[in-house]
Amino acid sequence: MNIIVKYILVFIVSMVPIVELRGAIPIAVGMGLDKLISFVICIIGNMLPVPVIYLFARKVLEWGKDKKFIGKFFTWCLEKGEHAGEKLQSKAGKGLFWALFAFVAIPLPGTGAWTGTLGASFLKLDFKSTILAVMSGVLTAGLIMMAISFGLFEIIL
Repeated sequence: MNIIVKYILVFIVSMVPIVELRGAIPIAVGMGLDKLISFVICIIGNMLPVPVIYLFARKVLEWGKDKKFIGKFFTWCLEKGEHAGEKLQSKAGKGLFWALFAFVAIPLPGTGAWTGTLGASFLKLDFKSTILAVMSGVLTAGLIMMAISFGLFEIIL
């Protein structure tokens, strides 16, 4: 596979909800791609959808929740976003920025830029704070995943 195609694949995977850079970084490491370039590509790919999610996702989900073919999925997304927002709010109180950062930074299933941004939009956290908290969280999650990925591949190889 061409190296440019590999980087494009990593970029696309980092944009996919749920998988995000938690899946893209191990893929990049497994393909033997340059560490720094892969890290930057994964961060950009993971952050690219964030402003769109914040500004439009809730509106689109609300519109589609009662549609015949997409209604169940859109309702599921709304419930997930509302749950994430409630969870953040209950644990954070006034420290919502830091809670959002931690939620995105800890690379576990169900956390990440997509869910965190959707939750922040449900809580009406301002745009600038959301972007800053999510970006900081994505950078931290990326560093954690790089460390885990390199350690895992060192043990295997």
